[in-house]
This record gives sequence, structure tokens and C-alpha cells, in this order.
Amino acid sequence: MSQSTTAPRRASGAVVPVLAFAGIVVAVMQTLLVPVIKDLPELLSTAPSNATWVMTSTLLAGAVATPIMGRLGDLAGKRRMLLTSLAIMAVGSLICGFTDQLIVMIVGRALQGFAMGAIPLGIGLMRDMLPREKLGSAMALMSSSIGVGGGLALPLAALVAQHADWHALFFGAAGLGVLSIVLTLALVPESPLRAQGSFDVAGALGLSLGLVLFLLPITKGSDWGWSSGTTLGLFAAALVVLVLWGLMELRLKAPLVDLRTTARREVLLTNLASIMVGVAFYAISLVLPQLLQLPSATGYGLGQSMVVAGLCVAPLGLTMMFTAPVYARLSAKFGPKVTLILGMLIIAIGYGAGLGLMSAAWQTIVIAVIVGAGIGLAYSSLPALIIGAVDASETGAANGLNTLMRSIGTSVSSAVIGMVLANTAHHVGAVAVPTMHGFRVSFLIATAAVAVGVVLALFLPKRRTVTGPQLRASSEEEAHLARAEEVLAAAFRGQVLDPAGAPVARAKVTLIDRRGRQAGATLTDTEGHFAVTVPSGGSYVLAATATGHAPVASAATHHGAAGSVRVDLSLEAVGVAS
Repeated sequence: MSQSTTAPRRASGAVVPVLAFAGIVVAVMQTLLVPVIKDLPELLSTAPSNATWVMTSTLLAGAVATPIMGRLGDLAGKRRMLLTSLAIMAVGSLICGFTDQLIVMIVGRALQGFAMGAIPLGIGLMRDMLPREKLGSAMALMSSSIGVGGGLALPLAALVAQHADWHALFFGAAGLGVLSIVLTLALVPESPLRAQGSFDVAGALGLSLGLVLFLLPITKGSDWGWSSGTTLGLFAAALVVLVLWGLMELRLKAPLVDLRTTARREVLLTNLASIMVGVAFYAISLVLPQLLQLPSATGYGLGQSMVVAGLCVAPLGLTMMFTAPVYARLSAKFGPKVTLILGMLIIAIGYGAGLGLMSAAWQTIVIAVIVGAGIGLAYSSLPALIIGAVDASETGAANGLNTLMRSIGTSVSSAVIGMVLANTAHHVGAVAVPTMHGFRVSFLIATAAVAVGVVLALFLPKRRTVTGPQLRASSEEEAHLARAEEVLAAAFRGQVLDPAGAPVARAKVTLIDRRGRQAGATLTDTEGHFAVTVPSGGSYVLAATATGHAPVASAATHHGAAGSVRVDLSLEAVGVAS
């Protein structure tokens, strides 16, 4: 598919809150049923082991959807795929709202989970449309929406479940989905950027099968037994399928996931660190609600109602939301690598403090605030690191894969901590009561995960001074652009000007190789500056287009060495002869 040459529409000030709202709505699906999870077997007239599929199906569908929807967004339009994701979620919500049958409920929940692809699509839209001075905090808010939605859903869902029929949760979710669709249609323009190639159907099927085979034993291992033949057999099958899938992807010209890009040090380490942050994020969501709701007669339970427990955990999501603007300032000065490390250190401090702060409800709020601040910084850093290492046309797929890594982290956290709490529980008849020892071990596991994440982040490439003409670093994203030039070894830089010599903002600059194929694309900043990476040395053509101007093209040569070559482009007004 050829790259669109349509000039981008100017994004309104409502784009960021609308996209963030869409991310929050989608993330709500992950914790929507937490308040009624213990009642699901009775509500669906099934065994507890079967009822867990209502939660597992959402997780599996979300993991499969993120890279697929990201790639489809790069190819067919990110806004179009965002609307598709929200529509699928609304349909799934309505299906769940009208049924008490287990199988139908699982199908509806899977459709709800499939909408998780909206997170990387929203990040990609922001990257394509927003001026760089606003991009840092916007991406941070979108990335944090996963935690914000999950955190805010707990008290609201508990309130609804306690005072209304539980099906009202799904009708509310459908209403939120429809509202998000309407806002997106009205206020979010489509991105003009498109990736080349076609959709890799075989790759999507192979990745889906491999992920299901891998995540199923993780989510169900505690029920089946970690050493059972079913669990070990599924892990072995997942390994075989994913290895074969990887070999196939390496041979394709337009793969679903560019494994060579994924193997680049900055992308690989960021994705591995994402798994660790996902483990840490889900641990607190599993531990605190149970601690708060356990009866005080246990000697350590805090005896709070379902709604109060949700309110005590809600600051986790709120703090993540308020961290976004703080992240933008820190990252502009120190870079996303530093903010990622800082965020994980704050998470470790929160969990460390939590080991001794579990005796009162207000103490759990303190833990939620500290851990939420750390997760907000860490989550906000991840898309910036990914975007700084990939081409603009790959942002949807790359951030989709990063969101998948977080989902794997939460899956691993759910399985491991669920196993710890089960093995350390005190059994009173047929009832298993979690113990304080189990809660503390869970916090130690989360602390160990972020410690591994810090070690991984330390090996991320450092920001180095780049020789040659430089852009003014008005935000963290400009810094990533410079670093992307270093990682990919070479770039063309310059400025796009109008006939009067004034800079042209949001002009599209396309790099064309000697065979006439697109080798890269970018948009100019508010001062008309651009930087586009060069895959290898040789002769190229730089073409610039902008609304109200005639397109212009200029030949340029890059020798492939590290650094940049300056090329300025001058656009003529429409109707003016060249």
C-alpha cells in the first residue's frame, strides 16, 4: 500500500482528552467484573473453574488484538481501526448484558478484550498529529490510561454491583463505548500516514495461536497444576508455534511484526522492562482489595465494604493520570530512560513501604499513591522509547507489541501471585483465607520484578550529543527524534519554508529511494524543521507536501555514516510557477 500524501488536518485541542478517554474506556473492561468475580459461579450457574474463563477470555483477546490492530492501523488508518475496536467492544458489552449463559458470556467478554488494541492506536494518532511540544504529556496520558481505567473502574463497578443488577455493568460499558465512538468521529481526524505492504494474515493467525497457547497455561496453571501434562504440553506447543512463526516473519517483506526492529536493543529492552512493570502493576490490584475486604476478625483484615475497598485503590489510577504532565517535564530534561528508571524505583519504594503499612485503610491509600506515581512514570516512558526507535509508519504495530508485553506481565503477575496467595492461604473448612504472609510475599515478588526492570533499563542506549545541525528540544519527543537518528546511523535534516522564507509547520516530508519506493516519512514541527532516518547510504529524493502549497522534490545523497545531511526545501504557493 502506498503512503498517503494527504496533508494532515490540524488536530483540535480535544484530540488528547478524547483519545485518553477511549483508552480509559477500553481499560475499564479489564477490571469491570472484579467486584463480582467471587459471585460469578452462582450468577452463571457453573463451576468456579469454568467461571474464570469469563476473565481469562478478555485477557487472551486483548493480548492477541494489540499487535494485530496496531498493524492494521498502520496500513488502513489508525482512526478507522480505533473506531472498529470501540464498536467491537460495545457489541461485546451488549452481548454480555443480555445473557446468563456461560459460553455466550465468554464470547462477549472476548469481544470486550479485543478492544485493547485502541491503546497503541491512540498513541499512534497522537504521534502523527500533535505538535511535538504537546506530544510528551499526551502520550504519557494515553499510556497511563490502562492503569487509570483499571483503577477508576473498581469503585464505580463496585457501586453499581452493590446497588443494581450486575448486568448494568455491561450496559454502562456499552454506553461508554458508544460515547467514545461519537467523540472520536466528531473530534479526532484520521492520520495521513500509512505503512507500505499488505496485512500478514498467516502471521496474525500464527501469533494468535502462539499467544493463546502461551497465556492459557499461565492464567490457568494454578487450577490445572504447574507440573501437569496439560500445562507443560501447552508451554511446549507455544514454544514450537512461536519459533516457527518467527522464522516465517523473518522471511516476509511485510511481516505483522518486524522482528529485526523488535530485536534492536532499545526496542527489545523496553519491551522486556514493560513485562516487569506489568507484573508490578497487577500485584497491587490483586492484593489491596482482598486485604481491605477481609474481616477484621482475622487479625489483619481491614473489614471494609466492597465500595470502600474500591475507593481506597482508586488513587492508584488517579495518581497515574496526574503523573503525565510531570513525566513530560522530566523526560524533556533527562530523557525517557531516566524517567523509566525513576518510575520503577518509586514503585519499589511503594512496595517496600507496603510491607509495613498494611494495618489501616489510610495506609493502603498511601501505598496506592506511591505505586501509582511510579507506574505512571514508567508506563509514560515506554511509548516514547519505542517511538524514538522506530519509523513513524511503524508506531502502531510497535506500540501494539509493547502493550502486548504489558499484558503478558499482568498475566504472569495474576498467575504467580494467585498461586502464592493460594499456597499460603489459611483454610477454614472449604474456604481459603489469604494470609498476611501471602500478601507480603506478593509485594516482594513485585519488588523483585521492578528490580529486574531497572537492570534492563540501565542497558538502554544513552542520549548522546549528535553532530551536525540540531533541532531545538522543545519537548522530549524532539530528543527521541535525535536519538532515533543515532540508533539508525544516518538521517536527512532540514527545514521546509514557504516562498516568503517563513517555516511551514506540519508539512509532510517523504524519503524516496532510487527504485522509487518510500524509505521513510515524517512531519515538520512548528518551526518547519524535520529529520528523516536513512536506511543506508545512497541517492534519494526528498518530497515535501503541505496544504495550500505545490509539492516540491529535491535530490540528495547520504554516504551512510553516522550523522546528518542538511537539505532545506522551499514550497511554492498553489498557482505559483516553479
